[in-house]
Amino acid sequence: METPTTTTAAAAAAPAPKVVADADELPKAIVRRLVKDKLSQLSQDGGDIQIQKDSLAAFSESARIFIHYLSATANDICKESKRQTINAEDVFKALEEIEFPEFVASLRESLEEFKQKNAKRKSDSSKAKEAKKSKTEETVTENEEAHENGNEDGDNVEDGE
Repeated sequence: METPTTTTAAAAAAPAPKVVADADELPKAIVRRLVKDKLSQLSQDGGDIQIQKDSLAAFSESARIFIHYLSATANDICKESKRQTINAEDVFKALEEIEFPEFVASLRESLEEFKQKNAKRKSDSSKAKEAKKSKTEETVTENEEAHENGNEDGDNVEDGE
């Protein structure tokens, strides 16, 4: 009696099911840019560096797994502190806990630069809003004064001609 084989040629040729949901994937263009930028910094000749599709997938999957691991560790630290929101300090402690303490100092600097840029952007934005608001208030005041003087368009009209 023959035993049926479980693998057929059609099944072997079929693509493997996707392990990671599309929502969990990192954007390929961003991963490619990050990898190319870093490799060009390390390259002596500074030439254009090509990355194979499978190596790009490996970088992307590695980064995704690292992010999940770091997130889970930071979440555990947060819960130990009886909080529900992960903050930057939780992430720094998580990096130390998963044995990547060499990243903490540079990440603290990057975070500080980010905060300074954001603060400047916010102050510039609020200054622009304030200037726009005061200009609008001036226009409204001028229009109200013109209306009180009987001229709805705001033009100065002199009597007598």
